[in-house]
Amino acid sequence: MMNFVTAADGTNLFYKDWGKGKAIVFSHGWPVNADCWDPQLLFFLQHGYRVVAHDRRGHGRSSQPSGGHDMNTYADDLETLLASLDIEDAVLVGHSTGGGEVARYIGRHGTKRVSKLVLIGAVVPIMIKSDTNPDGVPRDVYDAIRSGITRNRADFLRQLASAVYGYNRPGAEVSQGIVDSLCQAGMMVAINAEYDCIAALSETDFTDDLMKFDVPTLFMQGDDDQIVPLALSSMRASKLVKNSTLKVYKGAPHGLPQTMADVVNADMLAFIES
Repeated sequence: MMNFVTAADGTNLFYKDWGKGKAIVFSHGWPVNADCWDPQLLFFLQHGYRVVAHDRRGHGRSSQPSGGHDMNTYADDLETLLASLDIEDAVLVGHSTGGGEVARYIGRHGTKRVSKLVLIGAVVPIMIKSDTNPDGVPRDVYDAIRSGITRNRADFLRQLASAVYGYNRPGAEVSQGIVDSLCQAGMMVAINAEYDCIAALSETDFTDDLMKFDVPTLFMQGDDDQIVPLALSSMRASKLVKNSTLKVYKGAPHGLPQTMADVVNADMLAFIES
């Protein structure tokens, strides 16, 4: 039997909910789903935690609505999940776009249900280049992603996976299974949701959200992140959040929760139990 909660607009959100004890709730990146967290879900389940992960609207097994593919709605969907499952004192973990979702959640709903936060390669405080963010990623980079999704999504996702996991680097040991898993997940996403989420992840300014963080926070990121540049994201965001720690992994790619799960899991566990 599959588990669903229903958002305010009627969208059904699929979720996994395993174990008992303190809850760790995971928000995934673009364009995948909750399955990307399997290495973490199993690890923390085996360490006595309750683990929860949902498919973002339009992704995976969740409904495919025509609208709501923006950070405010993502954050409200997360609150629907936490409220429906009566989760308190949780650790929220977000990777990439999921890190933005977690940040906007705190901005909109506060930390009444939250005791700690972990943001991994998160799209915070803001990615896109502008007059107020002159060092950001040029808009034409995101336009090219939109074009790739529109013209030949299957081929684009294969190229994206190579960069996400650092498999385009000299001497990289490629896992075809990990590449295939991203491609399969990316093809499951409603194309309108996949397309609209590009603006949400790149153009949303999370600065004010980060300023509202008031619980211990861990930022984790590889210094060879080709998707979310370290200098634009965790390096800046960690300076905006009081009581935060930044952990940088030399040579690690954007998809480090999959490529170096053992290290990431151990460091997350140490933070959660500290």
